[in-house]
Amino acid sequence: MKYNLVEMYVDDEIREKAIDVINSKRYIKGPESKAFEREFADYLGVKGAVTTSSGTTALHLIYYALGIGRGDEIIAPSHTFIATVSPAIHLGARPVFADIKEDTYNIDLEDVRKKITERTKAIVAVHLYGHPAEMKALREIADEHGIYLVEDACQAHGAEYYGKRVANFGDIAAFSFFPSKVMTVAGDGGMVAGNNEEILERIAMLRDQGRTTKYEHTALGFNFRMSEILAGIGRIQLKHLDEWVERRNEIARIYGEMLKDEVIIPEIKSYVRHAFYVYTIRVKDRETLREYLHKNDIGTGIYYPIPVHLQPIIKGIVKHLELPITERIVDEIISLPMHPFMSDEDVEYIASKVLEFVRR
Repeated sequence: MKYNLVEMYVDDEIREKAIDVINSKRYIKGPESKAFEREFADYLGVKGAVTTSSGTTALHLIYYALGIGRGDEIIAPSHTFIATVSPAIHLGARPVFADIKEDTYNIDLEDVRKKITERTKAIVAVHLYGHPAEMKALREIADEHGIYLVEDACQAHGAEYYGKRVANFGDIAAFSFFPSKVMTVAGDGGMVAGNNEEILERIAMLRDQGRTTKYEHTALGFNFRMSEILAGIGRIQLKHLDEWVERRNEIARIYGEMLKDEVIIPEIKSYVRHAFYVYTIRVKDRETLREYLHKNDIGTGIYYPIPVHLQPIIKGIVKHLELPITERIVDEIISLPMHPFMSDEDVEYIASKVLEFVRR
């Protein structure tokens, strides 16, 4: 496509960093990972961060460290990627799905309250598309019931809620650096971050085979480490994150001004800084619009066409339920190209093609 849905930033500094790490012969557990953890924690304004091999393994480590297992329940939205809940299922827990709010596509607080039981161990707040969930209210609900609040911030690098960056509100947070994300490490990679130092220390141990010294293992852990090359790339990407988020918001503003009278555009609450991982609109004739845009060399995406509770593997795990808002909007959503390397002219052209279609 001439107008790609996403594009990764690569420059000479990133290329040189990869070569430098290769030449250093330090490929795992070296200075790049340690520096990336420190710099990412400083950026978020939290006490610590732990690199992982992916966003999925970050969530797996979180659930494991929190003691979530057989017989436990976690409450999560179904309008998300399956990795929000699949690690908990692997550990024997059962996902309980809540519906979403139609304005931000984030988890519905009232539905969360209805679905808490004595088995509930955690609420998982997904900052979908980069718009933070209602963390103050979710924190109150979690505290009232004595359960954990986990932030799935895999799409929300640089997002803010009431002036603080995400990862400051839950007990612990997970990030992904998959190549399509707001910032990446040029491959799979993730981070756990937050202010609970006890949880962070346990996760750091678990992601490295549960060891406390080279040959002493105090827990059965995992090999969920990040390579030094990827950590080095992440450090360079992090330096650009704020300018990229600012540009993503400017692109969203242009899209919004052009499309607001013809399609349903994203709503941005006044107290958040949206990270705009994707720019998602809603139209009635989504598939035909998608074909039309592709014919005009414009890439699109659908995040996500099948809710998690309707995935074939999940339908055999959870009992039948209806999530009316989730099930309706997944037939209407379509994401337009969104990355900070688009020009204003690119954005205007893409929006004009959407308008051509809806006005035909």
